Amino acid sequence: MNAAATDGLPNPQRALAFLTIAIALTMAVLDSAIVNVALPSIARELAIPPSDAIWVVTAYVLAVTVSLLPLASLGDILGYKRVYWCGLAVFTAASFACANAHSLVFLACARVVQGFGAAGIMSVNIALVRYIYPKAKLGVGVGYTALVVAVSSAAGPSVASAILAVAAWQWLFLVNVPLGILALFIAARFLPQTPASGHRFDALSAVLNAVTFGLLIAGLDAFSDADGHARAALMLAGAAVFGAVFVRRERRLAVPMLPVDLLRRPVFALSMATSICSFAAQNMAYIALPFYFEQALGRSETATGFLMTPWPLMTALMAPIAGHLSDRLAPERLGSAGLVVLAAGLACVATMGAEPSSFDIGWRLAICGFGFGLFQSPNNRIIIASAPRERSGGASGLQSTGRLLGQSMGAAVAAVVFGLVAHGQTALIAWIGAGLSVIGALSSGLRRTSL
Repeated sequence: MNAAATDGLPNPQRALAFLTIAIALTMAVLDSAIVNVALPSIARELAIPPSDAIWVVTAYVLAVTVSLLPLASLGDILGYKRVYWCGLAVFTAASFACANAHSLVFLACARVVQGFGAAGIMSVNIALVRYIYPKAKLGVGVGYTALVVAVSSAAGPSVASAILAVAAWQWLFLVNVPLGILALFIAARFLPQTPASGHRFDALSAVLNAVTFGLLIAGLDAFSDADGHARAALMLAGAAVFGAVFVRRERRLAVPMLPVDLLRRPVFALSMATSICSFAAQNMAYIALPFYFEQALGRSETATGFLMTPWPLMTALMAPIAGHLSDRLAPERLGSAGLVVLAAGLACVATMGAEPSSFDIGWRLAICGFGFGLFQSPNNRIIIASAPRERSGGASGLQSTGRLLGQSMGAAVAAVVFGLVAHGQTALIAWIGAGLSVIGALSSGLRRTSL
């Protein structure tokens, strides 16, 4: 079905096309979180130390990060449906391979392949939404996508715990197989065909992209190791050198893999800066709060999960509402308002006292989630709508890359604070997150868009 020359798809094709996006995106986002819960079981069964088991997570994240922009470029070249379908097929097959792994090496390699498949899904999902929904309802489609991501992120630990309560860790991967097959059939029938640019794939740019972002993410991750700061600094320096070469090369290309042509647009560049700041603030809090609840307040793991729920729940409730509003109101103002609310919520977290009640914690995190949900959909709408339609793949890939970079930066900042500060780490992290949210709100307010 060709939607290239039309303004979105009619129903029920639109609903079914979005359904396959939702299924695949849910699996891709869940798999970045649920495996964390199973690491002790995996380490025990494969007879490996916990430090080595972390590669099961790291391999996936690195594979996703280094392949997002190359696969987004392939989407522009070959069409977004083809890249999405192939990515989903690879992800589904790799999930089956992960479930049948009997060694760390095999499992880590399967996770790398699974990460490449997930990148195929993530790199073009927003680009496809642009062809599924008419322009007047683009914010609605982006809002539903943000809802899927928020619910999947929030549900990860709970889903993992539920599966592990009745089955072995292999079922964390096996559940993807029937869902993936279903999504493949729906995608083949109902996803719209999109134009193919036909320009050549730039292999050298892909290599420079992989080295730059691989060193950057690995360097940020190394800050979580108390003895790894020198190694982290070295990798970040390497990322800066290769990144400079990468950017210089991309600036000379008519259709660059790293969308420097889009980043020259102030509205796009400011949207990316806003996104990185917001996801860094969110992930810092997501990392710090469980430690605070369990170590400072003495809450159990189950209680900690319930205490964290108001944030993602409010984000999930607000995301589609904010997406709907962004089709009618100035999305940059909605984004600024959301980040101001997020900053206020984090400031409330930083000042909630030594022995807060569950209610005291809950309403503060609900404010944070409300603000983040109000921000996310309008911001994503600006990112995708500010790019030419034929460059939707580059915009979609950069949007996902910005999210991962923000989350990695937030994790690095949290690790540094935990390593250098003896007391009050969570309050300090919350204040830093509030400051980043204010910076993001200012960046959002500087944007000028038209509906």
